[in-house]
Amino acid sequence: MVKLSIIYLKITHTIYRGDGMRIYIARRGDSLYSIARANGVTVRTLAELNELSDPARLSVGQAIVIPDMSRPVSETEVNGYAYPNISAEQLGAVLPQLTYLCPFSWQIDETGGITPVDDEVMISAAWENGCAPLLTLTNLGVNGGFSSGIAHSIFTDAAAQDTLVRNTLSVLESRGYYGVNLNIEYVQPYDREGYNAFLKRMSETLHASGYMLSSAVAPKSADDQHGVLYTAHDYAAHGQYCDRVVIMTYEWGYTYSAPRAISPVNEMRRVIAYAVTKMPPSKILLGFSNYGYDWTLPWKQGQAARVISNAAAVNLAASVYAQIKFDETAQAPFFNYTDPAGVRHEVWFEDARSVRARLALVREYGLAGISIWTVNMRNRAGLSVLESEFSTEKIV
Repeated sequence: MVKLSIIYLKITHTIYRGDGMRIYIARRGDSLYSIARANGVTVRTLAELNELSDPARLSVGQAIVIPDMSRPVSETEVNGYAYPNISAEQLGAVLPQLTYLCPFSWQIDETGGITPVDDEVMISAAWENGCAPLLTLTNLGVNGGFSSGIAHSIFTDAAAQDTLVRNTLSVLESRGYYGVNLNIEYVQPYDREGYNAFLKRMSETLHASGYMLSSAVAPKSADDQHGVLYTAHDYAAHGQYCDRVVIMTYEWGYTYSAPRAISPVNEMRRVIAYAVTKMPPSKILLGFSNYGYDWTLPWKQGQAARVISNAAAVNLAASVYAQIKFDETAQAPFFNYTDPAGVRHEVWFEDARSVRARLALVREYGLAGISIWTVNMRNRAGLSVLESEFSTEKIV
């Protein structure tokens, strides 16, 4: 048997009791058995923690999380968005690690009406696990995309806005929500001040009734950054009126983009460096992507990538004997493979190393915590890294 040379990427923050989280990078000739034996754990433990569908196959460059019983001292807040189709098993697994749960989503219309989502089981489970459920309001239209027209109506039509405020308070009380998360996107630049005025009104109304207000904003690195995604999201106003602000630091690599990292840490840093000049760091929840994309090559404009879970990406790499590489600038893993039809692919996803790099930003800038999009997909390795860095703060 070949003697292994074990290499660890080790977290050594002084907040740890014990040796800290260990991440082993698989090398040629490694097996899960040899890694488990060298670290005093079982193969089953490593396979379950890292969600390996075939423990007999590892990819060169794959990050393997080694469990550690030491517990961190620092606390952080964790927000999680979830679609109603989340499985009961997955919901039960993630709620202990969440501060807030945002069922996605109640949809606003032009008149101030809101279309409900099947959220009652999620709300009940959240409270049972000490997690604060937030009523997530979006301007998603009937075609499934964010509607600038709906946003404009709410910001400019007094009657529609009055109706929306009344409906919001009614749902908060009847459903048992802790507060509101406003996820209003694709707002036209000319509606910026109208959005700010709406934030002020919602803040005053909700706080007077004992509810919290959070919002979600696009990732920008300058106040004058142009585009329908950015201009109307006034970081200073959100920081002033909202209790928490989710900064959606993901989708640099997206469904219709060329292959690249989804949440490159270098780009995230630029956004947060700007954000903390406009709002208190203690209000910021850093957006975490919890998924990957599989692009076909050569990439062509308008060509859609396939969404893939992080665990599925790792297992795919193993099944096609692909080497997992790591982009040091973006702090993100990726690999290439050729499918049975001879089509080449490029896959970008998240692993323990990329999660750890993003958590380092939370600590560096003193942020309130993180926000995961979404918690529907399993990511046990990622949660293990989170647990090694922080304890989740519970507010209910």
